[in-house]
Amino acid sequence: MRSLLDTNVLVYADAADEPLKQQRAIALITGLRGAGIAVLSTQVLLEYVNVALRKLRLPPELIRQRIGFYRRFEMVAASADLIGGALDLHVLRGLSFYDALIVQAAIKSGCERVLSEDMQHGAVFAGVRIENPFAST
Repeated sequence: MRSLLDTNVLVYADAADEPLKQQRAIALITGLRGAGIAVLSTQVLLEYVNVALRKLRLPPELIRQRIGFYRRFEMVAASADLIGGALDLHVLRGLSFYDALIVQAAIKSGCERVLSEDMQHGAVFAGVRIENPFAST
């Protein structure tokens, strides 16, 4: 099922201090990418780079390698329409604006789910289900 990956999935793939979540994240990323059903948004990629630099303290060259890998995913770019839709979702459903932007990217790209540890597991927005892939980890 087409899935948009939230930032925390990418971060956990590089988080050696969380080995179970790291293994799960890597399996998700590689499995979904291999099946051609993984989607990212430019927002997620930007947030990943910020966390990789500031929190994980990864070397820039390693981050560039990750970007090279993630470049091969279907990528949903932020646009005025996407931002407007996210604002509507924020107002109507009470999501934080940035979470709403991720959900709007999933809607735009035809995803059936968003994989995120940070959003409400089980919530459904315009046919897109939020799933916490680390719930049992």
